[in-house]
This record gives sequence, structure tokens and C-alpha cells, in this order.
Amino acid sequence: MNIIYISVLAFTGLFFDDYAVSKGKLIWSDEFNYSGSPDPSRWDYQLGNGCPELCGWGNQEIQFYTKELSNVRVSEGKLIIEAHRTDKGWTSARVTSKGKKSFTYGRVEVRAKLPAGKGTWPALWMLGENIDRKGWPWCGEIDIMEHVGRNPGVVQSVIHTKAEHGNTLLKDTIIVSTATEKFHIYSMNWKKDLIEFAVDGKKYYTYRPVKMDPEHWPFSEPQYLLMNLAIGGILGGAEIDPELKSAKMEIDYVRVYQ
Repeated sequence: MNIIYISVLAFTGLFFDDYAVSKGKLIWSDEFNYSGSPDPSRWDYQLGNGCPELCGWGNQEIQFYTKELSNVRVSEGKLIIEAHRTDKGWTSARVTSKGKKSFTYGRVEVRAKLPAGKGTWPALWMLGENIDRKGWPWCGEIDIMEHVGRNPGVVQSVIHTKAEHGNTLLKDTIIVSTATEKFHIYSMNWKKDLIEFAVDGKKYYTYRPVKMDPEHWPFSEPQYLLMNLAIGGILGGAEIDPELKSAKMEIDYVRVYQ
């Protein structure tokens, strides 16, 4: 009986999705087990509106990014990124590991609860460390998670390359009906020839390039992390709930495995 039991386990193991078991070793994380501003050894900020025409980092967003505690702070074991409507317009925050931590290949996991409200556009994403030298989209962009408030519960992952960027077809969506009510794990698994995306371990999109050249695969060089909450913009939409006064994204942890 024992021999049969072991054999069944070995046989069924052949059908396990390797996404669930391919984390590797934890090489970097922030568990947010402190209070105040985000750890400056791990995170920096992007400030302002991105361009003099108030176009919001090139995506027609309307928020102004700050590093004020009202917009970004660590409290009760969570990183809070919070947008507020003020007399002068919306404020929010974008944190980044640029200059602090970048890596090539591996698994990123972010456990987060997303904001609700029409006009909100939270994102967990990555950019090539070489962006200042090569520019976008040559540097490559990996959008681990984007959620648009006007489509509650619809989460998407997106790839931007020189060959396909902007309104790119390199994306897929998954329904996470409790995305704004509960914490979920948004993850990305980056290998030498493909990138996989999952929510709570359920894989739903794989990018495998048609050509392994710089235009289709800029992902052989280090990337860094970004987390932000935008308001409005090309994806967030021009229509913002007039009753919306604030919106909040909570992040329980960020972990990188290799």
C-alpha cells in the first residue's frame, strides 16, 4: 500500500503547474514591519506631474506625485499609497526601487489590496534600468498589475517593447472580484525566454517573444520596481467619480525571488 501511495504522488506530480513551485530563493523584500516613510534604502520617489503641460507622466493623468505622509507611508505593517482630492487638484505617490534595487530574471510577488472608484489607476510594474540611456520603450516595461476603477475587478498584465507598445496587444486580463476588498498576490515570473503572470498563484498570461531580438525582448538586462496610484489618464479615463475624495492602495509585502 505504501509503495502504491508514493507512486501515485510521483505520477500526479508530473502534472503540477511549475509556476507554483518555481519561486527560487528570496533575494530582496520589504515586509513593511516599520512605521513612517518607506525605507530609503529600498525606495525612492518620483515627484511632480511629469511634464510642464500637466499631462501626468505622459499618460494624461491629473495627479501630482508627492512624498508627503498623507500620500505615502508605512503603517500597521502595510505600505499605503493614497490619493487625495484637494483644492488644487489630486495628489498621490509613486515609489520606485530605481537606484536601490534592480535584477535580471526571477519572481516578483506583491500582496496588495487595490483602491476602488471610477478614475483610479493603480499599478505594480517594472522598467529597464537602462531607461536613461536607451529610453522608453527600448528599455522594456513589465506591468505586473494594472486595475482601472471604471472596470472593477478586471486586472491586467501588460508587456511593452519597441516592437509593441502603447496600446499593445501583449496583455491579458483576469477577473479578481474582490480586488478592492481583499488582499491578493500579484506575481510575475521572468525567465530567459518568457514572462508569466499570475494572481494568487493562478497563471493567466505568458509572454513568449516571436523573436529574441532587442525590439521584441529587451528583458535580458536589469529592471527595477515601481508602485503608484494614478488618477485619470489614458487608461484611468477622463471621467472621475465626482463623489470620490480619496483612494487607497495597501501593500502588505514586496518579495523578489531568484
